[in-house]
Amino acid sequence: MNKTINPIGIFDSGVGGTTIWRDVNNLLPLENTIYLADNKNAPYGRKSIDEIIERSIINTEFLLQQNVKLIIVACNTATTNVIQVLREKYSIPFIGIEPAIKPVLINTKSKHVGILATESTLKSEMYLNTSSKYNQNIEIHAQAGNGLVQLIEQGKIDSDEMQLLLENYLGKITEFPVDYLVLGCTHYPYLKNKIQEIIGNSIKIIDSGKAVAKQTFNILNQESLLNQNTTEKKYHHFYSNQNIDTLENLLKDISNKNIALKAF
Repeated sequence: MNKTINPIGIFDSGVGGTTIWRDVNNLLPLENTIYLADNKNAPYGRKSIDEIIERSIINTEFLLQQNVKLIIVACNTATTNVIQVLREKYSIPFIGIEPAIKPVLINTKSKHVGILATESTLKSEMYLNTSSKYNQNIEIHAQAGNGLVQLIEQGKIDSDEMQLLLENYLGKITEFPVDYLVLGCTHYPYLKNKIQEIIGNSIKIIDSGKAVAKQTFNILNQESLLNQNTTEKKYHHFYSNQNIDTLENLLKDISNKNIALKAF
């Protein structure tokens, strides 16, 4: 059986992982994809580890039923807390998302960096280990973005409430001379323009999307799973277990793609 034509599976607690999907699709336009948004249970950032494990297993089982060949855990919270559980339980390759703190700690000149992430990500062993390993007398100014994911899921990116939350959170970070800001949640790139307006152009914003796309290519290549078929029409199926309006709105700019939005 030719597994190369099987889709890449992607799951997130909601619509945020579509930022990862965009980078993956840009780098790997010949790949089919299945995206699962667990909107009903978003956000994962304030759930217990047991709850995150439960939801991640349910999401994985759904994607495996769609015959995916690789799964991207497009959620920082799920990656940093439970990806090792998934790798031990299933034989399929998993690619995780974690805040891009390593390159920032290596490249900072001011020795002050900021990170905006969920509470659970900031408390995770994976994040804490990476931060301490590469921290050479660098101050990391971490801020939990409570409420941001919920507003994005509700389609309130341009709301006054969103603006006030961002100004509050980012103000706490920019009290210090940070030269990099890491977006530690896949939802947050949808706020990038707003964030840049608030913090100014002297601070560089970093997210994980392109690095994840590159790693996806590398793993598929190593496993001889790259889709080389240039004649077959590609498909991209997006599943949501709640209202699909936000998902539809975030994808409205994509044209010339065989996209289907589905409820499950």
